[in-house]
Amino acid sequence: MADDCLFCKIRDGQIPAKVVYKDDKSLAFEDINPQAPMHVLVIPTRHIPTINDIATEDTELVGHLFEVAARIARERGHAATGYRTVMNCNRNAGQTVFHIHLHVLGGRTFTWPPG
Repeated sequence: MADDCLFCKIRDGQIPAKVVYKDDKSLAFEDINPQAPMHVLVIPTRHIPTINDIATEDTELVGHLFEVAARIARERGHAATGYRTVMNCNRNAGQTVFHIHLHVLGGRTFTWPPG
């Protein structure tokens, strides 16, 4: 754990969050500043700062994050109509918490390109 990592503190229960899914590899919780009716963050339980830090041995873990995202979208009724997944890498892309996280957004129409 990075001592100052917000998501590690959420994972460890030091900061409250509205958890919607949890297993031994991942944690999913509601975004505190939602950009859509459904805006959930899916994080690995292991601290990985950015996409650039994902190693070959993390392939299964990252795939698992997408499986969790699909499950949440399905459970909330957005799988058929569509949803967006986004993972930002570093500040210029909008990453503000340096613990990889997959945004899962649904419940509205999205435009392209995003901002």
